[in-house]
Amino acid sequence: MTYQGVLTKMATEFESPIQYYLIFENDFLNMNQLLDKKVSIQFVKYQCLNCGLDKPIYRQGFCRNCFFDIPQAADWIMRPELSTAHLDKEDRDLEYEKKVQLQPHIVYLANSSNVKVGVTRKSQVPTRWIDQGAHEAIEIVEVPNRFLAGITEVALKNYVGDKTNWRKMLKNDVVDENLIEWREKLKQYIPDEAKAYYIENNSETNMEFPVNKYPEKPKSLNIIKSQSYSGNLVGIKGQYLIFEDETVFNIRSNEGLVVQITIL
Repeated sequence: MTYQGVLTKMATEFESPIQYYLIFENDFLNMNQLLDKKVSIQFVKYQCLNCGLDKPIYRQGFCRNCFFDIPQAADWIMRPELSTAHLDKEDRDLEYEKKVQLQPHIVYLANSSNVKVGVTRKSQVPTRWIDQGAHEAIEIVEVPNRFLAGITEVALKNYVGDKTNWRKMLKNDVVDENLIEWREKLKQYIPDEAKAYYIENNSETNMEFPVNKYPEKPKSLNIIKSQSYSGNLVGIKGQYLIFEDETVFNIRSNEGLVVQITIL
């Protein structure tokens, strides 16, 4: 069976284990069903997720022109503290910015390779945690806009990490942490503007990933450079496909690439 389409991050269902789906324009694949099967990936061309043109992808699935133009790639996406829609102030497209920024946001702690703080829209819980490969997570505050979430994250970053070590996450070299204790320890550092939104008495959410074998020395596949790759799929964690020879392929960082996937 052969499938072809442009890569976008895998859709997920919060089950035990997590269910993963690769969605193409006219088809979809339940990736869990491909575990222990030989899978071939072949690079076909680029297809910017915004303009649709065959132009090299710059970042986040967009060509260079689109990345510096469209609101979906503005700085406040990666740095929520730069949000300005609550001030009625436009960055690239105020209507879009109000739609995304002026909705409930969660500041959370997740444990993927270590305890880290992060921000996501409430509607993206627990999807965001799954995409990061976190095996446990907990909400700290629920605020009404992205700016408040951003300044809270910035304040807490002084006391806890904000990055995932992807190699450690994929090796499953992780230690269970008491996130309730972490949350209570960090409460004192929440900015005054967000203190009223602190969440008491919630519990951790745990995620189980469909992995039969974790890599000891994961090596990242550059499909543009190699053009094609074949291997036995043994696991899926975060947005990574894990193969038996310890090759790993990050679907999310390859958004905007058109690939042909063959199940051998």
